[in-house]
Amino acid sequence: MTAKRKYFGTDGVRGPVGQFPITPEFAMKLGWAVGKALAHEGAKVILGKDTRLSGYMLESALQAGLCAAGMDVYLLGPLPTPGVAYLTRTLLADLGVMITASHNPHEDNGIKFFSKAGAKLSDETEELVEKYLEQEVKVVKPENIGKVRRVDDGPGRYIEFCKASLAPFQKLSRLKVVLDCANGATYHIAPSVLHELGAEVITIHNQPNGTNINYNCGSTHPESLSEAVLEHKADVGIAFDGDGDRVIMCDHNGDIINGDQILYLIAIDSANRGKLHGNGVVGTLMSNLALEQALDRKEIKFARAKVGDRYVMEMLQEKKWDLGGESSGHIIWLGSTTTGDGIVAALQVLAMMQNTKKTLPELLKDLILFPQLMVNVALKKDLSKSNWEKIHEEVAIVESKLKDKGRVLVRASGTEPLIRVMVEGESATEVKKHVNQLAKFIETLI
Repeated sequence: MTAKRKYFGTDGVRGPVGQFPITPEFAMKLGWAVGKALAHEGAKVILGKDTRLSGYMLESALQAGLCAAGMDVYLLGPLPTPGVAYLTRTLLADLGVMITASHNPHEDNGIKFFSKAGAKLSDETEELVEKYLEQEVKVVKPENIGKVRRVDDGPGRYIEFCKASLAPFQKLSRLKVVLDCANGATYHIAPSVLHELGAEVITIHNQPNGTNINYNCGSTHPESLSEAVLEHKADVGIAFDGDGDRVIMCDHNGDIINGDQILYLIAIDSANRGKLHGNGVVGTLMSNLALEQALDRKEIKFARAKVGDRYVMEMLQEKKWDLGGESSGHIIWLGSTTTGDGIVAALQVLAMMQNTKKTLPELLKDLILFPQLMVNVALKKDLSKSNWEKIHEEVAIVESKLKDKGRVLVRASGTEPLIRVMVEGESATEVKKHVNQLAKFIETLI
């Protein structure tokens, strides 16, 4: 990113509902500002949301602002974020908007934007939007005010897109799958996708009520998924986050399979089929060292981007590769999608299981992850430069103890007021000791 944004973070605008900027007043002005930046005669915008109760409020406010700028609004209702990106492209819209706070609790919400290509807005467009946010709202002439329509077949279109990410005539009829929809935007999509591909599906956490999204479920809380897989003797479990752009899985033993492992499986399968463009994979600074080493043994190149799907995408474009992701389960596969897609990523793994007739532990036998532990330290205000220098000095001490058999990463979250502390090494006991030591040190500075 070329400049510090006043409103935009690494993934749109996000925060607690009812507090600036997640208020109806600001949402209306944001809708007008982005509409002002992109509007032209006949301009249209696709607008989707996850299952948060506050989505109704923000949806109404955004469409008022967008219409005031002269844009026609097409309402999708609840749909996964990658579904909004896909429909922005296929419906030839000028803009896609998704109302979601992803994996955060229902008390938070946010607004993400997609270009007409289904990708994140460019730096230049975001800067132009912020420029208009500093101006007074001016409504277009009455005859030019935008209209609002509802897209009734959005879910069906996206279901077909997900299925089409697999090879023609691919079936999943041998697999028994538990789905955890996080009471979020995949609740009416993912079960249909897998049913139509022939899998036996048991679905949990697919009864959204507006406030239970991500609550003790989904990709950030996969414990109940593991329990359900064991209870139903399923082959595999799949958990999405609230807006469906992340996925975490578990094997038939109930053991969690994280984003690094999912990325490895897709990379190996794609390489074996000659479909891994550039023979390279992009991870992040958080990606497990074992992933890098396992890919190297398969002669697959690996590069690390800063944490955040925006930076993974930037590096993919820079290197002209098409596969990247994060350990959190945000997988970007440009061979099929323009953004992270939990359903599409999961389908690639399921097809690999079906076609090889192997379990997840068998497929992952060459990837043994190093113990890695992350602790979040609450942050009430930005740390000073001198405090960051003290933290870096403490990190250097821990790194000298780990030598070349581990890694340390301390960074500010791009989406929440947190300092994330990660330590990775050969010994789980040492990792736990060091991560707690660093977290306590940072707490004393706050």
